[in-house]
Amino acid sequence: MDDADKFKLREVIEDLEKYKGRHTELISVYVPAGYNLNLIATQIDAEKGTAANIKSKNTRNSVVDALERISRNFKLYKQTPPNGLAVFCGNISQQEGVEDIKLWVIEPPFELKIKVYRCDQQFLLDPLKDLLEATEAYGLIIIERKEATIGLLEGKNIQVLKKLTSGVPGKVKAGGQSAMRFSRITESMAKEFYRRVAESAKHEFFEMKKLKGILLGGPGPTKEDFLKEGDLPTALKEKVLAIKDIGYYPDEFGLQMLVEASNDVLSQQEIIKEKELLQSFFLQLATKKDKASYGFDEVKQALEVGAAEKVIISLKLDKARINEIIDLAKNTGASVEMVSDETGEGMEFKNIGGVGAFLRFQFKFDESKD
Repeated sequence: MDDADKFKLREVIEDLEKYKGRHTELISVYVPAGYNLNLIATQIDAEKGTAANIKSKNTRNSVVDALERISRNFKLYKQTPPNGLAVFCGNISQQEGVEDIKLWVIEPPFELKIKVYRCDQQFLLDPLKDLLEATEAYGLIIIERKEATIGLLEGKNIQVLKKLTSGVPGKVKAGGQSAMRFSRITESMAKEFYRRVAESAKHEFFEMKKLKGILLGGPGPTKEDFLKEGDLPTALKEKVLAIKDIGYYPDEFGLQMLVEASNDVLSQQEIIKEKELLQSFFLQLATKKDKASYGFDEVKQALEVGAAEKVIISLKLDKARINEIIDLAKNTGASVEMVSDETGEGMEFKNIGGVGAFLRFQFKFDESKD
């Protein structure tokens, strides 16, 4: 899901959030990717019978009408779209006794994984909101000498991928040579454990294309020892964004603590991404002016002739203009990046019009057309 898809999806969510039913007459249906649409259609037909028992005549009619509209819409599909389907329908009228049934059908840009039917006073939008946050992933590693947990952060969801134990014994009171020999044995076992954890991390993360970074946590110096002695591949070491001391919690709770302790780092990643993108754009403007364009009218023309390769849009730009640029970009195969004005570069970009483009080839802007 690129920034344009995110923007469009966010707009739909904001629109749907405005509606509150006078009664429980707003229906949300989520069909997961790969699920048999006929089974959902059968469930919708069955819900009509249930809705017939609603005491309030107005509510009953609204729910039945909404279900019939959803059912008719399903007949337009031969099968479930590749990423699933999200359908919202209901009476959005705020006047008692007046019916205004509206239908929204969304083929999401990212796979839906849940099946839901709900009739309520508001639409169920959390699954769509989760999609907006789940396009990037961060690896999580909690480690101490006896246990380790490897997890994954996608959006707000934390998933445990693997748990490992070392078998390293606790401290003993023996002294002399026995203590020294025991210490060597335990250190050897600890190093072997670090290597096993590193191998597991490599298995989980090395080929994960959406992996943006790794967060590492644990008590005392154990996490640093792991980085030093665990044979973690250099490519993964370079992705370690934060090393946090979270005490002895090598479990699901520890993963949550690690994410909370790393919030500053995670938020900074988006800022860094924006700054680097805009710095690259300003450098292009300064050194290769024929390969960069800025301002709404100029970028629009560049898109219309197919000259724009990548478009940057400020979130502070008028929404109608944002949508116009996004639609042109989609039609010409240009990628889209959205930026805020929360950095100096973002503010400067907004001040020069809030839209710019890296060009495939040079083109001459015709001011007479605008």
